Amino acid sequence: MLRPLSSRLSSLSHRGRNNIGSRSVASRFMATQSGDDAEPPTALATLYLEDGSKFVGRSFGSHEAAVDGEVVFTTGMVGYPEALTDPSYLGQIITLTTPMVGNYGVPCRKKLDKYGLPAMFESHKIWASGLICQDYSHHYSHWKAASSLGDWLKEEGVPGLCDIDTRMLTKKIREKGAMVGRIEVDMSKGAPDFSTIGNPNERHLVAEVSLTEPKVYGAGNPIKIMGVDCGMKYNMIRLLVERGCELTVVPWNHPFADDMHKFDGLFLSNGPGDPTYNVETIEQLKRAISVPEDQVKPIFGICLGNQLLGLAAGGQAKKLPFGNRGQNQPVINHATGECYITSQNHGYHIDTTTLGSDYTELFTNLNDGSNEGFIHKSRPYFTAQFHPEFRNGPTDTEFMFDTFLAACKDPKAPVQFPVRKLAPKVGDVKKILLLGSGGTSIGQAGEFDYSGGQAIKALKEEGKEVVLMNPNIASVQTNMDNKSSHNKADHTYFLPVTPDFVEEIIKKEKPDGIVVSMGGQTALNCAVEMYQNGIFDKYGVEVLGTPIEAVIYTEDRELFSNKLHEINEKIAESYTTETVEGAVEAAKKTGYPLMIRSAFALGGLGSGICVDEAHLRENAKKALATSPQILVEKSMLGWKEVEYEVVRDVYDNCVTVCNMENFDPLGIHTGDSIVMAPSQTLSDEEYHMLRETAIRVVKHLGIVGECNIQYALHPESLEYCIIEVNARLSRSSALASKATGYPLAFVAAKLALGIPINEVSALFIVST
Repeated sequence: MLRPLSSRLSSLSHRGRNNIGSRSVASRFMATQSGDDAEPPTALATLYLEDGSKFVGRSFGSHEAAVDGEVVFTTGMVGYPEALTDPSYLGQIITLTTPMVGNYGVPCRKKLDKYGLPAMFESHKIWASGLICQDYSHHYSHWKAASSLGDWLKEEGVPGLCDIDTRMLTKKIREKGAMVGRIEVDMSKGAPDFSTIGNPNERHLVAEVSLTEPKVYGAGNPIKIMGVDCGMKYNMIRLLVERGCELTVVPWNHPFADDMHKFDGLFLSNGPGDPTYNVETIEQLKRAISVPEDQVKPIFGICLGNQLLGLAAGGQAKKLPFGNRGQNQPVINHATGECYITSQNHGYHIDTTTLGSDYTELFTNLNDGSNEGFIHKSRPYFTAQFHPEFRNGPTDTEFMFDTFLAACKDPKAPVQFPVRKLAPKVGDVKKILLLGSGGTSIGQAGEFDYSGGQAIKALKEEGKEVVLMNPNIASVQTNMDNKSSHNKADHTYFLPVTPDFVEEIIKKEKPDGIVVSMGGQTALNCAVEMYQNGIFDKYGVEVLGTPIEAVIYTEDRELFSNKLHEINEKIAESYTTETVEGAVEAAKKTGYPLMIRSAFALGGLGSGICVDEAHLRENAKKALATSPQILVEKSMLGWKEVEYEVVRDVYDNCVTVCNMENFDPLGIHTGDSIVMAPSQTLSDEEYHMLRETAIRVVKHLGIVGECNIQYALHPESLEYCIIEVNARLSRSSALASKATGYPLAFVAAKLALGIPINEVSALFIVST
């Protein structure tokens, strides 16, 4: 049971002072948080690049000897333990673009999963040559932590360098390409002679990471798969065995073509370096794909496996200037037209124009247009240059393993990919009514002025006539200055956003469509009432963006609870009521303290913690004075409060743009707290667990455009509960837009018109 926050914080403080603070570095292992003796790094070290560049920083890892490697960068807010143990990083010095690293420490290296693999890592050791970051957090705290990142690097003999301008370094790599570099820990030495330093891509790196003898996982499972280990990440093993595979992992140079008849399919793993060095593997693949039709077995290649199959099929592998590494690479599936956000780590790709006529491109990177996978036109051979097994990264394409195993069960059937359920198509609207917020007050102020202004800009770009209703004369969106005519509505009404006034404007202006998600709770409540009264149907006005039914699902607490239970999602134990006495009865089930939440409320009005019955009666009476319904919820006081901003288009493409974490735990209203974007204390496992849930919930609710989902996350486990979903632009959306540079309101307005998200994003994403 979670103890009260004050008790837990007191205990943590006491434990840190007396049990950890006096320990030596060596004895601090297995501590879930750093002690008072943790000190910031002071020793200096230098990163030299082959173009003559020099970066001086502080050493927080091993400080014993210089290391060389190809300097690359990777994007992603979390996941440094998984990245460092990915064998594909052999010979490389990783630059992390996220500014702060080390907050959540490093998990226990000795803990094994049910397959005998290190539970929280992608191999048994760190493969990267070194690590570069901007800010290193020498203090860490996480319930799964066993040590600091710096201590782990020292344990593995890997240098780490912080206080480096990683934005400048990343820009240099993007402009000049990945370069050979050296981390020099001896400050008395100057720049090295790079003519004597070998490029790791000129080594046979796969031979250095592959196992040397076959090994079986999931013995006795019904589906027999042979996996070629070119640097196989452990999560590939986990996902295959979990799906009922007996996976026989063989070395990179194993004569597997002779054994294909013993297996149901062939799996080709990721790995490091130049794929052309793997001559034996390519020759075996040439034999495997040239068998008669009655001997065909499915083949699925990931990352280097994609490149090896491409080379065997007659294609050419080409080196990318700086590669694609990170957790946010968008790809499009040409078989279905769907877009995915993927995890990637590669420096080479297959030029599909060089493949034979039997193959066609399957996936393309939407950032640089490089190939991300191909498929045979008639045989079950297909690949992914990205990483469907994630760890680190998003889980969006995990279905690729199901597609592969379905082919293994029926190799003669066409390869099938899941097709999403599309939202209703948007009509050809020409005149749109945009509802602004009500009068400026706490809960609806400048943030909705920003949202509405962005929406007007987006709608005008698409040639729409815009009618604005907003009673706030001192706002940007109601500005009548001709200098901003491209962002100005065609018609502006300074009237209250209420059903009666909105209906009058509809009668007068006769709009085809209406946008209700840009004016906060006031606009949303007005739209719900008008929908329930049949006003929109009466005048033939189409609601653009999220359907009103979905809005009602999110606003009515009982319907929201029922809707989430349909997909077995986790929400706190709660009960809806419309009376004070009903709230008192519900409290007998939840116990005290408890949380009450108002339905259809502005800025959390009427919500709060109740410590006893008298407090509950007082708060419930106030809440019911402004809301028709309240939710009595079991308290999660002291849990972390995390939220995600999510966008979805009518084609069911769905992405999380930003996540945020409250500085204060649950129990402190967000308006009284500090919000951090992105989150600072979540691990890769937690971050993507909540991200995956957010996408599943948003799709199930049928939201189109932008929304915000809020979670309570237990600080000492993976337990979480969904607090609420705002099916509109929220106050957090403005913060997220400014923090990320991704204009959520602008995008949401375009999506409401039925434009695919990849086409919208292309309008404002530029090369840096």
